[in-house]
Amino acid sequence: MIEQVAIAFEHKDYKTAAKLLKQLQKESPENPWVQYYLGRLHEVSEKRQDAEKIYRQLLRDTRNAKIVTLARQGLRRLQEIELEQRQRAISQAKSEPNNTELGVLVLEPLSNDLKTEASRKFAQIMQLDPYTARLLMPSRGWRLYRTGQIGELKFYGKQLQQAGIPCFWATIAQIQQIQVYQVKHFQASTAQATVVCRNEVNQLGSLTFDWSEVTARIVGLLPIFEQVVDVDARRKLEWKTQTQDYAQFCDLHIPGRRCILRLYDNGYEFKQGLEITPQASQNTIRINWNSLSSWIDQQLPQVKIWSDFTSFADTTLDQTEMLSHIKSHIDLFRREQSNWDSAFHLYSGLVFVK
Repeated sequence: MIEQVAIAFEHKDYKTAAKLLKQLQKESPENPWVQYYLGRLHEVSEKRQDAEKIYRQLLRDTRNAKIVTLARQGLRRLQEIELEQRQRAISQAKSEPNNTELGVLVLEPLSNDLKTEASRKFAQIMQLDPYTARLLMPSRGWRLYRTGQIGELKFYGKQLQQAGIPCFWATIAQIQQIQVYQVKHFQASTAQATVVCRNEVNQLGSLTFDWSEVTARIVGLLPIFEQVVDVDARRKLEWKTQTQDYAQFCDLHIPGRRCILRLYDNGYEFKQGLEITPQASQNTIRINWNSLSSWIDQQLPQVKIWSDFTSFADTTLDQTEMLSHIKSHIDLFRREQSNWDSAFHLYSGLVFVK
């Protein structure tokens, strides 16, 4: 009867093959040839997951060289079909309006107890080996996983979400549309606060808002680099770039006004406006900044603080081409351009658009 099944497949008479296999499953359910042709029937019926399961089981449990070869060929056909369908779907996604815009795909953290199953699905979707897939999945903080055309990123992102892998995507244009105001100082604060700030073209003005409008607070450290003289292994002097200090930043998000209020330690005028720290002139910038941060804590006790910028930056800094498209809205004195500034604005902007 197995020969009759084989002949039916040769003639693409799948109805007869299904009828014969139904009977064979009752008589010899463990027969590897029955299992193989059942896998073939699933394959031609487009039940590819069922077919893959049988082929993989045959590779594990069968020593018959002929069946092993056929099972491998079956898996290869399934992979080729999946790849072809994926390329077609990606091409279609890219062809839709606005889907050629530059964007990013970000992976969100997943607990370790969920990682084993999730990394298997991640590997399958992104065509990776399971070990690499597990390493790429973050346990805490966001990981910038991929940049490219938003249509393709959205395609992969939806597949990952359907597999239970938390992620999101955004276009660089969305980030750039956010208005950023550089806060010089707080002028007043009760239920409402007034800040003196500069806009994107450096015009000085003021903005009054309710504290209840603030939905997120982003804090981060940006390294300040300096050229220093060092002694190498041969005891010769050489110039090196080293981190000499850090600038402290704090963004307040007001999505109702599509804007971010950005404060940083060396840019805040502690001697002006609202007295947050008494005798500010006698204090160091660090003491004044800590006092300002504590004061903001009191105004925003329920607002989430996003503080994982450094771990996010570790996955982002080498994306020089993408970061070059992001205006940082950060005015630190630097001898050379740094990706850190654009990375911080990207991080804050992603929190904003998400």
